[in-house]
Amino acid sequence: MQTMAEHYLQQGIAQGREQGIEQGARRTSIESTLAILNTRFPDADVQALTPILEAIADLNRLKQLNIEASVADSFHAFQERVDA
Repeated sequence: MQTMAEHYLQQGIAQGREQGIEQGARRTSIESTLAILNTRFPDADVQALTPILEAIADLNRLKQLNIEASVADSFHAFQERVDA
């Protein structure tokens, strides 16, 4: 039988693992979005968006912005979507 301490330890490990996976997914989404923007708009100051994207906690929002980076008509149009 598992003690309470072991139970909480296992629970903490699982929670830490989930947070690590989500942080990795966020980082990957941000890096992918920046790479797309750098490729599509090489003259734009894409790196200025890094802290703005990093401040977005919602992984689904970051994924949506990644898609929008692929189809935006201009860098300015993408910036407007980020601010929306």
